[in-house]
Amino acid sequence: MGLTERLYYTDSYLREFRATVIETANDGTRVYLDRTAFYPSSGGQPFDTGVMGDAAVIEVADEGDRIAHVTSAPVATGDVVCAIDWPRRFDHMQQHSGQHLLSAVLFEMYGAPTVAFHLGAESSAIDIGATLADNELASAELRTNEIVFENRPMSVSFEDASEAAGLRKASDREGTLRIINIDRLDRSACGGTHVRSTGEIGPVLIRKLERVHGNLRIEFLCGLRAVRRAHADYDALARIGRTFSCALDDAPGIAAAQVQSLDAVEKARRKAAVELAQVRGRELYAATAPDAAGLRTVVERVAAGVTEEEVRSRALGFTSQPRACFIALFAGARPAALMAVSADAGLHAGNVLKQAVTRLGGRGGGSAQVAQGSVPAPEAGEELLSALLRATGGST
Repeated sequence: MGLTERLYYTDSYLREFRATVIETANDGTRVYLDRTAFYPSSGGQPFDTGVMGDAAVIEVADEGDRIAHVTSAPVATGDVVCAIDWPRRFDHMQQHSGQHLLSAVLFEMYGAPTVAFHLGAESSAIDIGATLADNELASAELRTNEIVFENRPMSVSFEDASEAAGLRKASDREGTLRIINIDRLDRSACGGTHVRSTGEIGPVLIRKLERVHGNLRIEFLCGLRAVRRAHADYDALARIGRTFSCALDDAPGIAAAQVQSLDAVEKARRKAAVELAQVRGRELYAATAPDAAGLRTVVERVAAGVTEEEVRSRALGFTSQPRACFIALFAGARPAALMAVSADAGLHAGNVLKQAVTRLGGRGGGSAQVAQGSVPAPEAGEELLSALLRATGGST
C-alpha cells in the first residue's frame, strides 16, 4: 500500500478536498485515503475532525507511512468528498503558531529552551528548561504581542536535514525536513499546521505558571481563546468588585484585606473555643465523683461534627485538676482514642494507650500526660475503650 499524501504539509488552509478511499478496516470505519488534509495527532497538536462523505471523522491517527481516519459510520471504497472542521483547525493553527512565536521569543530574550508542548481543549502549555522571574515573563509576553502586531510572514520550507541551518532546536531526523519560518526570528522543524503571518495568531496571553519535573510550565492562550479568557477574567473581577462595592483596580487589595481580617477573626474564634472547652473541662471535673482510689475518670464518645481540637482542650481542662483521667473515643472506619491524665494520676498515658492499640493491631502513643492512637477496624473501638478503662481501674 502506498504512502498517504499529506495535503496539510503544503496548505494548512485547505478546508475541502476530494480523495480516494483505497482501504478500510473495522467494518469500514477505519479509512485510508490516497491523500488527506486531516491532521493526525502529532507533536503536541490534536487531530482534526470533520466529515468524509456522509460520515463524521472523529479521530485521525498517524501510522507512519499512512494516516488512518476513524469515522462514525462505514465509508465505501472509491472517491469521496471530505471537509475539515475549520473553526477547530484554525484554532489549532493559532495556538501552535503562537507556541512557536512564544518559544522563539523566550529563547531570543533569555536563552530559555522549550522542552515540551501540549495543545489542550481550553489552553496550551510549554515547558521551558529555565527559571524566569515574573517581570521577565511579562516582558516576553509583551514582546510576543509586539511581533504579532508587526504581522511578520510565517512560511513553510522543505530542506535536507544535512543542510538546514539556523534551527532553534537541532533535529535528529534525516532526509527532508519541513521547516516553519518566522521572518527574522525563528526556524523550527515541525509537521504541524500554521498560519501565514503572526498577525493571524491574535493576542497571546500568558496565564498560569507552575514547576513540573524541574521545568517551568507556562500556560498560554492565543487568538479567540485569549479574548474569551480575558472576558471571563474581567467578568470574574467585576463580580468581585460589585461584591465589595469598589472599583476593579481596588478589588485585589480589598480582597486581600478581607482575607486577613477573616483570618484574624478565625484565630480569635478558635482561641475562644479552646478557652471555653477548657472551662467546660474544669466544670466537668467538678461534676465528676472520684472513685475509691480518688481518681476522677470521664469517658466521652465523641459525636459527629465535634473537632479533635475541641475535645483535646476539654481533656486538658479536665486534667489540669488533681487526680484526673479523660478518655475520648472517636468512632469511624478507624476508631481513634485520646487519653489525657493529670501529672499526679499515677498513669503514663502514652504507655497505656500504646499497649492497648498495639494489642488490637493499631498504632499510637504519646507523652505521659496526653496520648492518641487508632485501631484498624470499626468493631475494635469499644474493645480499645474497655482496655483503657481497665488500665485506669474504671469501667464503661
